[in-house]
Amino acid sequence: MDAIGRSMLAAAVDGRMADVSIFSPASPQAGWIVELAILALAIIGIIFLVVEGILFYSVWRFRRRQQDADGEPAQVYGSEPIEIAWTAAPTMIVFFLVLVTTRTLWEVEAAPVTPRAGDQSLFVTVIGHQWWWEYRYDSYDGRKLGFITANELHIPIGDDQIARPVHLTLQSGDVCHSFWVPRLGGKVDLIPGRTNLLSFETTEPGLYLGQCAEYCGAQHANMLLRVVAQSHEAFEAWLVQQAQSAVEDPAVAAGKAAFLANSCVNCHRISGTAADGSAAPDLTHLMSRETIAAGQVANTLKNLRKWVHDPQAIKPGVLMPAFGLSDHEENQIVEYLRTLK
Repeated sequence: MDAIGRSMLAAAVDGRMADVSIFSPASPQAGWIVELAILALAIIGIIFLVVEGILFYSVWRFRRRQQDADGEPAQVYGSEPIEIAWTAAPTMIVFFLVLVTTRTLWEVEAAPVTPRAGDQSLFVTVIGHQWWWEYRYDSYDGRKLGFITANELHIPIGDDQIARPVHLTLQSGDVCHSFWVPRLGGKVDLIPGRTNLLSFETTEPGLYLGQCAEYCGAQHANMLLRVVAQSHEAFEAWLVQQAQSAVEDPAVAAGKAAFLANSCVNCHRISGTAADGSAAPDLTHLMSRETIAAGQVANTLKNLRKWVHDPQAIKPGVLMPAFGLSDHEENQIVEYLRTLK
């Protein structure tokens, strides 16, 4: 299954089929890219029709007839008007395409922006890992946030009165990745040691799917993107929830102790506990996410148990190993993880 097919499969996890076509833009930035694509396709189509038309006309017009004499027809060597035409026309077409492409790049390319109170902008640092996405929410509407999530990016939508742009700072934690959500904007690479930027906005709520578009290893095709666009009110409520530390539940104290006693804490982070790793997804609000394994399977009790038992069975090549826990330990840890909402 190709990357787009996997993205569509991920959209169907909760019974919905999301559109991943670039020709269905949901942001001004994606709209500019579509306009350029349509213009380029139209020019290429016209060139194709002209060239093929001349070819078929020549084949028909100069075909051999029974009354033709034996031997070759008269040979024509060189034509100055034709030479000028087929040199000047492609040059002008290429020059025109360079101009419109440059204009689109100018409109789409994100410039550094400083957070300011009252501008309703969201700033998120995106870090690509093998093979998952880390989101560090920096600020919104000038307010510092400072919490971390993984794999599902939540953003606010704008309306007729207020635009709510999203500014992403793109970094890599290991190898080259590429952030691409077709309906929201073009793809931007995440390069080790370099910081790139991406900005977009939308007024349409819903689920937007994307894909890492740069080969980054064995599980590249399974490094999916899920962007959840919410109303301003719903997004504010989500921010409040995500900023809270993990809720202590005495009923699963044994599961928490089992989690902290194993090497899970070396990679994962759970706010308010001793688990403070950064090599794997933050689990503070794990059960608020619709999927696990970077969009591969629905976040259900059954799948969560399978993931804890043997991650390789769900995502072959994933860096999380199977720890060989007893059934009792697995049950305790899964019950604890279920409380992280």
